[in-house]
Amino acid sequence: MSTRALYPGSFDPFTNGHLDVVRRAVALFDGVVVGVAANPEKRAPLFGPEERVAMIEEAVQGLPGVEVMTFRGLTVDFARSLGVTALVKGLRVYSDFEAELQQALMNRDLAPDVDTVFLMSGYAQIFVSSSILKDVASYGGDVSQFVPEVVARRLKEKFH
Repeated sequence: MSTRALYPGSFDPFTNGHLDVVRRAVALFDGVVVGVAANPEKRAPLFGPEERVAMIEEAVQGLPGVEVMTFRGLTVDFARSLGVTALVKGLRVYSDFEAELQQALMNRDLAPDVDTVFLMSGYAQIFVSSSILKDVASYGGDVSQFVPEVVARRLKEKFH
C-alpha cells in the first residue's frame, strides 16, 4: 500500500529546517506533498504563493516523490482531496509543540482519518524561524547558511 503525506505551511520563506523535514518525510512515506498555504486572510507574506512554490520546487529538486502545490482553506480538506492520510509537521521548540498540538487535535476532530506526524528539528535549525530570517535579511544580514541557495538569492533580490 502506498502512503503519501502532506507537509503544509506558509513557508515564507522556505528554510533549511523545512528542507530537513521534507528529506526525513521522504524517507518515511512513498510521497510527500509540500502544501503552500495561500490563505488571503493571513498577514501579507513576503513572497506570493507562486514565488514560494517555485523556490521550494528548486530546493527539493532531485528528491524522489516530492510535489509542491498551493492550497486554500482547511488543511484537512486539502489532504482529503489528495487522498493523503498523514500530515507532517516540524517542531523546533516547546512553543511550536503547543500550537501544533492544538491544530492536530482540531484536525483529528474534523478529519479522524487524517493523522499528524511530528518530526523534531535538528540542532542546527532549532532557533531559526522564517520571521527571524526575514528580519535579518531585511537589514542586509547574510542568512545563506539557514536557507537553500535559491531562497538566499531571492531574499537578497527582495531587500536590495
